Amino acid sequence: MLNINARNIAIAAPEKTPLLSILRDELGLSGPKLGCGEGECGACVVLVDRRPQTSCNLPLWAVKGHAVTTLEGLGTPEKPHVLQQAFVEENAGQCGYCLSGILVTASALLQNTPEPTRAQICQALDKHLCRCGAHERIIRAVQRAAQMSRMAAV
Repeated sequence: MLNINARNIAIAAPEKTPLLSILRDELGLSGPKLGCGEGECGACVVLVDRRPQTSCNLPLWAVKGHAVTTLEGLGTPEKPHVLQQAFVEENAGQCGYCLSGILVTASALLQNTPEPTRAQICQALDKHLCRCGAHERIIRAVQRAAQMSRMAAV
């Protein structure tokens, strides 16, 4: 049994199966992407117990009993997560291939550091490769999301 996006799901697959394969091939979740397949590019990042983890090289046995959150678990089109809203407002993505991993990583950052500095944002997103060159817009979107969260809390 796996807990994916706050739902318990029975999965019949070998214990060594990469989590990414289950998320995409078995569950049809398109947020996490296969990039390098070695856990280096960040396209496949999901949250495991609210901590960013690469799912391309994470075996099923390692996530049993843990909560896994993908991009689809952050928000919905009707009620987007504050980061999703900020990324749209800042036009922070071009091709979008890297954005799922960046969004879930940024959500963990904002949960632990509600008012991150630019340096903290850059450090948190350092392992994510964006070939489109949208880095500045991505950083601005994370800053905007932090500001929006602060304003909503007031």
